[in-house]
Amino acid sequence: MKIIRQLLLLLPALLLSLLTLAQSKPVEMADTMRSNGRIYVVVAVALTIMAGLILYVFRLDRKISRLEKESN
Repeated sequence: MKIIRQLLLLLPALLLSLLTLAQSKPVEMADTMRSNGRIYVVVAVALTIMAGLILYVFRLDRKISRLEKESN
């Protein structure tokens, strides 16, 4: 049941991504940032934020698991 629920949540996300890929109008802001070399700064900041969030969730999961073991 849990797998079916996850698949039902994943399906709209995949369809939404296909709709965004279907857009053929070029994005001027991305072209400008790419030509100036600033796109790498944006990518670096986004990756740093994502890495921080993943690290935070991982540490939080370990702490919760430890507390659950202690309470049993």
